[in-house]
Amino acid sequence: MADPKGFLTTPRETARTRPVAERLKDWNEVYVPGSLLPIISKQAGRCMDCGIPFCHNGCPLGNLIPEWNDFAYREDWTAASERLHATNNFPEFTGRLCPAPCESACVLGINQPAVTIKNVEVSIIDKAWDNGDVTPQPPERLSGKTAAVIGSGPAGLAAAQQLTRAGHTVVVYERADRVGGLLRYGIPEFKMEKVHINRRIEQMRAEGTKFRTGVEVGRDVTATGLRKRFDAVVIAAGATVSRDLPVPGRELKGIHFAMEYLPLANKVQEGDFMTPPITAEGKHVVVIGGGDTGADCVGTAHRQGAASVTQLEIMPRPGEDRNANQPWPTFPMLYKVTSAHEEGGERIYSVSTTHFEGDEDGNVQELHLVEVEFVDGKLTQKPGTERVLPAQLVTLAMGFTGTDQENGLVAQFGLAMDARGNIERDASYATNVDGVFVAGDAGRGQSLIVWAIAEGRSAARGVDRFLTGTSALPYPVKPTDRSLTV
Repeated sequence: MADPKGFLTTPRETARTRPVAERLKDWNEVYVPGSLLPIISKQAGRCMDCGIPFCHNGCPLGNLIPEWNDFAYREDWTAASERLHATNNFPEFTGRLCPAPCESACVLGINQPAVTIKNVEVSIIDKAWDNGDVTPQPPERLSGKTAAVIGSGPAGLAAAQQLTRAGHTVVVYERADRVGGLLRYGIPEFKMEKVHINRRIEQMRAEGTKFRTGVEVGRDVTATGLRKRFDAVVIAAGATVSRDLPVPGRELKGIHFAMEYLPLANKVQEGDFMTPPITAEGKHVVVIGGGDTGADCVGTAHRQGAASVTQLEIMPRPGEDRNANQPWPTFPMLYKVTSAHEEGGERIYSVSTTHFEGDEDGNVQELHLVEVEFVDGKLTQKPGTERVLPAQLVTLAMGFTGTDQENGLVAQFGLAMDARGNIERDASYATNVDGVFVAGDAGRGQSLIVWAIAEGRSAARGVDRFLTGTSALPYPVKPTDRSLTV
């Protein structure tokens, strides 16, 4: 155990963010560099080392949280890194982007502020990189087997790294021009600087993983050709079909999916553009969708100099405390103030967009909305509550509906789909096609980064068993396991 009295004597303290006026002038991560290290050992000491660590259940990866909390408390950063990497290939990703269901399941959180597990995690891995503890781990011998991974998001990267370390020859195919999937082009730089992706890719290359960018399977490479070349295929292409809003005026210029808007802002940071083709500069911006992707649009619009930013959510405003139907240790739906919301703008809950209106040139100018409420379990418009918002840029951040089926990947492989638009798989992550597996959002549907990594690791075990008849790789989660969290 770390500090036996830590949870009694040490108050919860989290990473400090830079002043809003300062961070809106750049795209660097919002946190004060180095602000965690002076406090993180004491924060790790708040871990109770409880008899039944529910944080394990809250984390799909089964992270050994009490163990690396203890090492962090003792400032044994090398041992902490080893324990952290035992269950998670990319803790610098989850430590920045995961909503931390482990903290919702923390036993201390029953009646006190939970342990800052996420902050401890990111401190350990950042220290590991600084100390040179993160090194390539190439396999001792090659199996002679080959595997293709389609998609280089967190699920694809996790599967590829696990399979490479098991001795297989792995090639990752990514249709974008750079590796990283939504980590690269969906997550703004102010939430995670891309140096964290780049050095992991270099580690994976040094281990033997090969990457092919600008190649879309189904169009540039056929499924037949891929199956002839490789002994196994892992599909980790994500759930990239954005949910649309079919209301009058949707065709007006200036209305874009979030995944049309956000990647262009990231491409500016990559040096591809001086200014983004779609920008919020000087415009009244409306973001439809109250989740994390919507918040990313809000923060991006602020940095581009929007005249105003309004975020709309069709559901009621969540409470700040757990509802009775979301008891500990489940992951509760709570009111969150992200760094983007700290920076300004307005959030409006329980509203639905009825239509858009534009100018004579076909550019969106107004968004019309109405308040809604639940009546007999159904969302119903409230008469007399119509409003008009100025809107010269609208981003649709309402989630995703399934795997892209227009590029031919699903049809060419002959994959079976479920009713939710996801690729069907069995307990070993195998699809109905022999030698073809699926991991992450492509099989699970839109979910969290921590689930993507866990499924990538689990699918790698299924592939390894298929190729060799056995596997020593870990098996964090089964496809049907939704855990106690999300």
